[in-house]
Amino acid sequence: MIGGCGGGGHAPKPSSDASVGAPIPHTATATATATATTPLHVGSVPSTSPELQALRAALTSALSKGGPQTGAMVYDLTAKQPLFAVRAGVGRPPASVEKLYTTVATLQELGPNARLSTTVVGDGHLGPGGVWHGNLYLVGGGDPTFGDGAFNRDWEHGYGPTASDLVHQLVHDGIKRVTGWVIGDGALFDELRGGPATGYAPDVPDFGGQLSALAYDHGSTFKKLNPGAFAAKELVLTMHGAGIGARPLNRTLPAPSGTQQLASVESPPLNVMLKLMDVPSDDFFAEMLTKQLGVRFGSAGSITAGAQVISQQIDGLGLHPKIVDGSGLSRSDRSSPGEVVDLLQTIWDTPNGRILAASLPTVGVNGTVENIAQHTAAQGRCIAKTGTLNYVTNLAGYCTARDNHVLAFALMVDGPGNWTAIQLFDQMVPAIAKY
Repeated sequence: MIGGCGGGGHAPKPSSDASVGAPIPHTATATATATATTPLHVGSVPSTSPELQALRAALTSALSKGGPQTGAMVYDLTAKQPLFAVRAGVGRPPASVEKLYTTVATLQELGPNARLSTTVVGDGHLGPGGVWHGNLYLVGGGDPTFGDGAFNRDWEHGYGPTASDLVHQLVHDGIKRVTGWVIGDGALFDELRGGPATGYAPDVPDFGGQLSALAYDHGSTFKKLNPGAFAAKELVLTMHGAGIGARPLNRTLPAPSGTQQLASVESPPLNVMLKLMDVPSDDFFAEMLTKQLGVRFGSAGSITAGAQVISQQIDGLGLHPKIVDGSGLSRSDRSSPGEVVDLLQTIWDTPNGRILAASLPTVGVNGTVENIAQHTAAQGRCIAKTGTLNYVTNLAGYCTARDNHVLAFALMVDGPGNWTAIQLFDQMVPAIAKY
């Protein structure tokens, strides 16, 4: 299966512009209302102008090449009217377009400035000579950006907190040796390392690592160590480099009550993490944030609980897609082009809508849309989220048209091979931008 972010055994490397975000299309005229609308169909598209005729002809031609298992919708947010809709109410696997729902729900629940903590706590006391008598616990808070400094510079644009940051604090505390163990604690989330697409078994080709509340270097593991135990091992190696004697436990355990906090680091704010997720379409980030929603606002630190929280948030906007995960890797997810456009319309020009737009890559420029519609009218004028599984290829986002109207669109192509579908996008997205 081709995941929403692709990649092999390592995390998919974000584009160099991931930390900056995409330019946000804007208009000086009217914007969309903040209420959800009913998905529209061809019959409700207004009478045609020459420009609209050209748009409809281009989209119809491309979709006909894709076959009957395609659907699309385009809506003019500035004029507040639909422009094109074919099979817009048919639910299909959204693939990584699902991350639009995850992004919106996470923003609504956590807020754009939320940060996730990773802490070191001690079960014991500091004695003479800087000897810590007892165990240290590295407690994960579900931060997908925690790891090694060099790794973070390459993969997280330097935003993620590091083991070195924690060790500097331990040195400042005067700790020089630990008599007990350094133990990883990933108890905040469940122990399922993958998502529903693999029966919750590890899915390294798609995630680029294993899911855990205590993840290091994008969920890396080593031999038989789980992600949390691997993180504790890496912390100990960093401690050794700073002259602190310690030894890691090869399994994870929850920290006991009554421990003393000795060091703490925080993730970048959520609005930055969303860019790190959406620009390269990072499935690991998506499911880590989904579990975060589950543990804070649902019944457990699980994908299932988090997906229910996402569904509740999106239901509150008047939309009812079927959401079973946060990444879109599951083919049981279902969403229609109309629902996706309704989401984009509902949040447009709201505070969270602007953050969503800033998190998306720019067509023809960066991220997963870097090679779509290059050297066309769409390059630099459209921002979009891709969604790719085998024989499922989707694209949804915003374009600034020639008259500076902002158009929301969702294109869903089931059936043709992914490369064939991308070639159809190369025809459709410029047509939207030229409207």
